[in-house]
Amino acid sequence: MSLPQVERLAEVMARLRQACPWDAQQTHRSLVQYLIEETGETIEAIESGDRAHLREELGDLLLQVVFHAQIAAEAEPGFDLDDVAAGVADKLISRHPYVFASEDVPTDLHGSWEQRKAREKGRRSVLEGIPEQLSSLARANKIVSRARSRQVAIELPHEPVGEAQVGTELLALVARAQAAGIDPDQALRDAVRGLEGQVRAAESAADQGEP
Repeated sequence: MSLPQVERLAEVMARLRQACPWDAQQTHRSLVQYLIEETGETIEAIESGDRAHLREELGDLLLQVVFHAQIAAEAEPGFDLDDVAAGVADKLISRHPYVFASEDVPTDLHGSWEQRKAREKGRRSVLEGIPEQLSSLARANKIVSRARSRQVAIELPHEPVGEAQVGTELLALVARAQAAGIDPDQALRDAVRGLEGQVRAAESAADQGEP
């Protein structure tokens, strides 16, 4: 990576904030729509396998980070792009002691990561820190992943399944739901709320020392 080019991008963004009326009036909130849009376009580029397209979309996504950092730098107290980079670098080092220190590589890398993250942030529940803005499917996946990594005592299916089968069966469920007049997204949201209730009950029982 060429750091001078990242610095050049930051300088260009700072200039735009001063000289371009549109850029000057943007806020963190007004940029949310573009962050979502650029994230979606980056995903599309990844899935297409088009490297030139991916390079362009990663640049657009980086622009969003630089834009938000510049807005933050103008606030009082503020933070800038260096602070953002320093924070994430420190986080990566602290969560990889088997790379940057002398610890052994854990057998469960994902579980170890989630546990370190929970300790750092002082989270007592696996549900803490999961954005409400996630889609119902993404939220379900995150809750299940957290519950497994933190060994929450709830019953979860674990039979092996292939990627193609997952897609086919999800699509079939959507089709069956539509034929029955059911909103599949609403049905999943209801099921996710039920799963959250199970997690809270299991965590409460564990806190009280119940078997």
